[in-house]
Amino acid sequence: MTSLPDLAEGTGRVGPVRSRMPVYVDLLPPCNAACPAGENIQEWLRLIKAGDAESAWRQLTADNPFPAIHGRVCYHPCETSCNRAELDSAVSIHSVERHLGDLALEHGWAFEKPRLRTGRRVLVVGAGPSGLSAAYHLARLGHDVEIRDGGSEPGGMMRYGIPEYRLPRNILDAEIARLVDLGVRIVTDYTVTDLVAEQRAEGFDAVFVAIGAHLSKRVDIPARDAGKIVDAVSFLRDVAGGGRPVLGRRVAVYGGGNTAMDAARVARRLGVDEAMVVYRRTAAQMPAHLEEREDAEREGVTMNWLRTITEVDDELTVEIMELDEAGRPRGTGRFEKLAADTVILALGQEADTAFLHGVPGLNFDGDVVRVDPSTLMTDVPGLFAGGDAVPSERTVTVGVGHGKRAARNIDAWLNSGVDMRPPKHPVVGFDDLHLWYFGDYARRQHVELDPEERIAAFEEVVSGLDAEAAMVEAARCLSCGNCFECDGCLGSCPEDAVIKLGRGHRYRFDYAKCTGCGTCYDQCPVHAIDMVAEGRPDIPLTGPAQGSEKADDVRLGGLL
Repeated sequence: MTSLPDLAEGTGRVGPVRSRMPVYVDLLPPCNAACPAGENIQEWLRLIKAGDAESAWRQLTADNPFPAIHGRVCYHPCETSCNRAELDSAVSIHSVERHLGDLALEHGWAFEKPRLRTGRRVLVVGAGPSGLSAAYHLARLGHDVEIRDGGSEPGGMMRYGIPEYRLPRNILDAEIARLVDLGVRIVTDYTVTDLVAEQRAEGFDAVFVAIGAHLSKRVDIPARDAGKIVDAVSFLRDVAGGGRPVLGRRVAVYGGGNTAMDAARVARRLGVDEAMVVYRRTAAQMPAHLEEREDAEREGVTMNWLRTITEVDDELTVEIMELDEAGRPRGTGRFEKLAADTVILALGQEADTAFLHGVPGLNFDGDVVRVDPSTLMTDVPGLFAGGDAVPSERTVTVGVGHGKRAARNIDAWLNSGVDMRPPKHPVVGFDDLHLWYFGDYARRQHVELDPEERIAAFEEVVSGLDAEAAMVEAARCLSCGNCFECDGCLGSCPEDAVIKLGRGHRYRFDYAKCTGCGTCYDQCPVHAIDMVAEGRPDIPLTGPAQGSEKADDVRLGGLL
């Protein structure tokens, strides 16, 4: 926080000489700070509350071109960080995002095309979330972008790894089509084998590598019938392409991540009587997101904790594990049998970066490419990488954020510059707020299919919010750290030292009247006012109106 604790505590401490003074500030809301795609969540929620859904969508898509997709598949760390959770429950940000995305598709809202073209060409390898995001941002900057991908259709793991009951393909296709309309060229069924040769031969000025992690990790398990064992990525890809593999009556999924949950849930939809997950650690150590595991269990998937598969025969032989003092699993020497007709290995994925090993000067850390974490440029000038191809959490939202960051740095590199951004402002926490009031609204709940209906087909499990529910949910935002013009400071000031500048322009202080009592600070629900020491050289007492959006004035913050 920028406030001074010794000055900000208490009210009414006014002496013959003013020792402190109020200033308006903008701080960083925790939802914005937690978003891997860098969305200005608070601002697009504000625009929805103001009744301007299209402007909200355009604000959102300035950072993330796929709101209808993310509203369905993102694990919303923004909600985990939401200050409102301390009051009742977090704002359902992903629900409102999905509503905006679906509304845009319904009304045919399109991206504005760039007015100027730079003449620069950028090659993107991989049509997954990171590659598509980079292409979108580069195209909006006026560059010519071509994506090359080995799949038959674009989307990467969004298409071939996320089942349809979570992400309907018509939604995926519609949001990708908007990029094509923007001018991005997507070439599918194309495998890049010699990146350097292709770049030179076709005159690409920069390259962004955004290949997905499509290779399943393997483990040697003695098996009399190797045909009983399949890998999860191939299994999910087959089903996504319309295949319906025969699995038998019982399926065991070996692994504890989100891919394991998807594989088990898909198996249930293919008609197996029993789908079980075998995981060598505990439920608390499981890397799968909690909601994914809970959904799997609701659909009849059983969990076998602290078990590891040692042999696949007519039955599975599993060893019972225990945790050592450091929390690591170790074998106990005790075994048990489990019945399974098919074993699906979901032990993690690796990026297929073998085609890059011939690029001079490129360095690797295992299966991923070494990059500068701030710019995402590799050790080869002009060659950038992101998403699953670099060390990172492998989620759609992280990939989209990488694409945006890479695009900005590619643009800066092409213009012989550096993408310089000011440091982020302090994050406002719940204890920084002065919530003397807040809207007493319960979180809007989705309608979900019953478990028996879910496993009967691949229909979407969760429905979206209607316009009224989305508006109410957006209204639950507390506007943490940023003035929303509640007039609290105006009404509380005993000296009439707060001047309202008109809707959208906030307020300013008349320091000739202000005594520094701090009443305005104490009542501001969102901590948009700080108390600072009198005479701070960076706080002018004359000049443009403080708090005016059009003034180059004393603001200490601002959303990034």
